[in-house]
Amino acid sequence: MSANAGIDFSNTDGSDDRALLLPLDPDASAADLRRGFEERFGVAPLGVVIADTHGRAFRRGNVGVAIGLAGIVPILDQRGSHDLFGRELLATVVPLADQLAAAAGLVSGEAAEGRPVVVVRGIELDGREGRAIDLLWPPSEDLFA
Repeated sequence: MSANAGIDFSNTDGSDDRALLLPLDPDASAADLRRGFEERFGVAPLGVVIADTHGRAFRRGNVGVAIGLAGIVPILDQRGSHDLFGRELLATVVPLADQLAAAAGLVSGEAAEGRPVVVVRGIELDGREGRAIDLLWPPSEDLFA
């Protein structure tokens, strides 16, 4: 759940009778976009993240998060690996899909920029995939549920 996200009148035709809705199945929509982009541009493998913005507990402002994805692992669990000085990482779990969504938001913007697609290069796609729901805490571990 998120305040100020999901149903939106911004960036529609300016009338009060049209709103943008979230995809019914964001992961399936991401998979469809992935197939289309790979076919049209002849690039593969390709990862796709569908993003929306939403607020965070105890923080001002909204940030991009992944609501759908295809061709990319949503989380990089780095626990057990080591830092530059050989120390074992005990708590480092990176929400890769959310970080990509947030970074893309810097380029795509939230107002009249007109950039609905952002290309990010340099992310290693290792063939593993997941779902956007994998980014959510299970209810038993959610501090805010």
